[in-house]
Amino acid sequence: MHIREFQRLISKRYEKRDRQRGMPKTFMWFVEEVGELSTALAGKDQKNKEAEFADCLAWLCTLANISDVDLEKACKKYSGNRVKGFK
Repeated sequence: MHIREFQRLISKRYEKRDRQRGMPKTFMWFVEEVGELSTALAGKDQKNKEAEFADCLAWLCTLANISDVDLEKACKKYSGNRVKGFK
């Protein structure tokens, strides 16, 4: 699955509710998931790590959707030989 496909899947399932919730509350949900990922990374449970990575990606897609950002397009900045912002 491509990033754009996953972002669309998340949009179809959750975007209406996510837009109603708004950016500040949605961002807090994302931050909570990042905290859970942090805890998972400190442990040895591989399935939990995978689940938390998936949750973070889903919430990142949600933030991108309600910000009208195409993540796949945005990630193209990393596809060239010289990535801006890296030293």
